[in-house]
Amino acid sequence: MGVTNRLACYSDPADHYSHRVRIVLAEKGVSAEIISVEAGRQPAKLTEVNPYGSLPTLVDRDLALWESTVVMEYLDERYPHPPLLPVYPVARANSRLLMHRIQRDWCGLVDLILDSRTKEPARTQARKELRESLTGVSPLFADKPFFLSEEQSLVDCCLLPILWRLPILGIELPRQAKPLLDYMERQFAREAFQASLSGVERDMRQGAV
Repeated sequence: MGVTNRLACYSDPADHYSHRVRIVLAEKGVSAEIISVEAGRQPAKLTEVNPYGSLPTLVDRDLALWESTVVMEYLDERYPHPPLLPVYPVARANSRLLMHRIQRDWCGLVDLILDSRTKEPARTQARKELRESLTGVSPLFADKPFFLSEEQSLVDCCLLPILWRLPILGIELPRQAKPLLDYMERQFAREAFQASLSGVERDMRQGAV
């Protein structure tokens, strides 16, 4: 049973940054009002609490937070069970570094591919770079059930929205990426991950978007 609270989350049902936050909420078992907002159609209430009107935005009573990593870490501290960052400072720093690398190395490519303004040659190159990069790190998923960890973490919450979107990104991983493919299969089947999905995201895996 989820935790009852006054949380509201303004979330783009198609956006991988919003999806991160919904995964954290599901992992924590926290009930929140998910307010779906299409990009470019921000309601007045959103711009009242967030001057940038950006998504995702979390509202917890009188507190409003935006930027997905800020929101994720707040939720991890606000609802400490189960923890999604390690206890020890060195391990926490390493997790934050992995999150930064996902942002720097992969999220930019995803955003480029999905941006309608991107010219096709640039989109093709970004697909190639992302596919090769994911294939290259695949062996890292062979030894542990989660990304370099025995437990679910915020790192997984950052990575999984990207992996879920591979079909709409036009990326198919090769067979040599089996450790990563196995990780995806395990993670996508988890109850919390399934609970995090919007209707739009469910359609992504059916080729409907």
